Amino acid sequence: MKKAFFKGKIVPFGDAKIGIMTHAFNYGTGVFEGIRGYWNKDKDQMFILKLKEHYERLQRSALAVNIKIIYSLGEMMRYTIELCRENGYKEDVYIRPIAYKSEEKIGLGLTGIQDDFCMFVAPFGAYLDISKGISVCISSWRRIPSQSLPQGAKITGAYINSSLAKAEALENGYDEAILLSPEGTVAEGSGENIFLVKKGKLLTPPIAEIILPGITRVALMELAEKELGIETIERHVTRDELYEADELFFCGTGAQISPIIKVDGKNIKDGRVGHITKKLQDIYFKAAKGDDPKYQDWVTPVYPDVKPALSADRSGSRSEHRD
Repeated sequence: MKKAFFKGKIVPFGDAKIGIMTHAFNYGTGVFEGIRGYWNKDKDQMFILKLKEHYERLQRSALAVNIKIIYSLGEMMRYTIELCRENGYKEDVYIRPIAYKSEEKIGLGLTGIQDDFCMFVAPFGAYLDISKGISVCISSWRRIPSQSLPQGAKITGAYINSSLAKAEALENGYDEAILLSPEGTVAEGSGENIFLVKKGKLLTPPIAEIILPGITRVALMELAEKELGIETIERHVTRDELYEADELFFCGTGAQISPIIKVDGKNIKDGRVGHITKKLQDIYFKAAKGDDPKYQDWVTPVYPDVKPALSADRSGSRSEHRD
């Protein structure tokens, strides 16, 4: 039976429901993460990628919008592992923790409103075509500036901006969209960071360019330097530079490493997946699936030999101390 973490415990998925007056449902007052678990058939194991880093970002997002998460970092990590075990998937999964304003209340604001935390797990394959590459367009929608929303926070309500851009792309026959900043420089995809390959180096917009501080983004910069000896330059990128790139790709938890072979109908180089992009894919997936000993600290196994006892009831006593 599929299960979720809701109201402090693991429950049947169908029991994890919120009321229609819930503040977060009405006003977008929630923050979330997307975390991948990779199934390694040879090792009969699921590996959760960058678990700690995702929850650290969730904590920062929650702080930015005055949402109190009553669970410690360690507790959220342990509940995630337990929920994955309880669901028992033997395939790649997507984990979605959400901290949100749970009170059933009409009225704007963030203070004095009850908070809660929930989580679900679902099977999840490739979000975009990671083998043949994708076709993207420059969206007519601009990325929301940091003067309007806290920079770097994954706020549920803010993703209407991404949904509008994605919908526009799909309606016009593209796979995905690239959004520009309010100043007209390249920001990111609807749910992905973006990299260019130019003259053997990686280029990517800086964090100051109102982009999400992507966990996969940082991981790829590390892999490029350590494994391929490739430098990453963080700077403003113009729209024209996209068309002139040697290679182009999105990255993110959902997107993984998705090669971009066309922008606005124009081929990137020869319209094929570039060799640096392919090398990064190979190295990344080896690390993400627990097959590279150098990056064992990136992954958390779900099925250890000894299953630790967990108490997930917030109202009762816990056997572990908060981290």
